[in-house]
Amino acid sequence: MQDPRNQSPFNALPPVVVALAVIIAGIELIFSLGEAGIVGGRAAVGWRLTAIRDWSLIDPVFDWMLANGTFPPGELARLITYPLLHGSFTHAAFVVVFILALGNVTAPFYPTWRLPVILTGAAVAGALAFLVLFDTDRPLFGGYPMAYGLIGVFTYLTTLGLARADPSRAFLLIGFLLAIQPIFGLASGAGLSWVPDWTADLAGFAGGYALAILLFPGGVQRLRDRMRRR
Repeated sequence: MQDPRNQSPFNALPPVVVALAVIIAGIELIFSLGEAGIVGGRAAVGWRLTAIRDWSLIDPVFDWMLANGTFPPGELARLITYPLLHGSFTHAAFVVVFILALGNVTAPFYPTWRLPVILTGAAVAGALAFLVLFDTDRPLFGGYPMAYGLIGVFTYLTTLGLARADPSRAFLLIGFLLAIQPIFGLASGAGLSWVPDWTADLAGFAGGYALAILLFPGGVQRLRDRMRRR
């Protein structure tokens, strides 16, 4: 048996969670190095803004697609690429921390393809809420809808008694995240117009919770039975 002291702390983390965190961190590292002038030359200063323009969720782009009845795959990809972009190093760092922590807790109950589906579904749910509820030129970017989706999964698991935590802790975590949203709005240059963002986050939570029920073996019946016993 291998000495636990010699094992990597990443061995216990689910591969899909590590992969997502590495992608987000890698993109942010490239942006940060470019802004610092370490790589890419002068053009690198604008890499972040260019990526946000080309890959974030922008309401007028989808309005144009609906008006013209055309849906280019490259533009539809914004529904799942916007969570990979962030306004600052701090913004990305918080998302990575929450995804690693919550993903590590929830992934064992949703092996193979299930957790990626939940993460994607949470991102799409957040995007649709943003597009339907608001008419704004401000882009949506950042991985919080996926993080909130994992909070939704965690909440469902605590409801079933499968996670060793009080269900109220999930809502305390939501409150904490909502409280720090204005900070990231300022850090990314968006000011305090953060209402569309947290609406997308809460939609991500709802999407994660719903998919957690659907993708858990016997999930709907287990939840119904537990509610009846209360």
